[in-house]
Amino acid sequence: MQPFFFKLITDVGKFSLYNIPLRSLSEGKHEFKYDLDKGFFALIDDGTADVKRGNLKVVVSLKKTSVTFELNFEITGSVHVPCDRCLDDISMDVDTKNKLIVKFGKEYSEESDEIVIIPEEDGEINIAWFLYEFIVLSLPTKKVHPPGTCNKAMSTKLNKHRAKSTDDESEDDIEDDSIEEDDSSFTDSRWDALKDVPVDDE
Repeated sequence: MQPFFFKLITDVGKFSLYNIPLRSLSEGKHEFKYDLDKGFFALIDDGTADVKRGNLKVVVSLKKTSVTFELNFEITGSVHVPCDRCLDDISMDVDTKNKLIVKFGKEYSEESDEIVIIPEEDGEINIAWFLYEFIVLSLPTKKVHPPGTCNKAMSTKLNKHRAKSTDDESEDDIEDDSIEEDDSSFTDSRWDALKDVPVDDE
């Protein structure tokens, strides 16, 4: 999370909606709500984003004590991601709960997956990237359409590519085998003189 967190800080105006002013909050409980639509994902997208659009609701319940800030996230809705099989968009439901503990310190660091230290002089945290990461981590590793609903044209091209790849691998295996056979017939000239040495049979 660290590299993108610093990117958000340097582009704070772009993500100002997702700033939480920790220092100015009173001790106790607070709640923040967000609607994440295609505008949010457009801001997040750096060209490599897995999720490019969606429609989700976020509720952040924050509890401030004298030394920590406990943030509990509830994210529900759906997102659109490319199908791993045909690359067409597929809608996937999101229903995830996550927790983040924030403490003030001298500089940004991560003590664990759930504990983050932010500079006390900043006094606030931008949660945009955390929201995106929670969404992505909630999705299954394999993202595919139900059987029979993939883009047929793309699936056909993919199957042809796989078949060709399999053929190429077979040819490579044959070439490798032939090389091994050639190596096995190779003899070292330094041993040729020993061929004429008589050997006594016991």
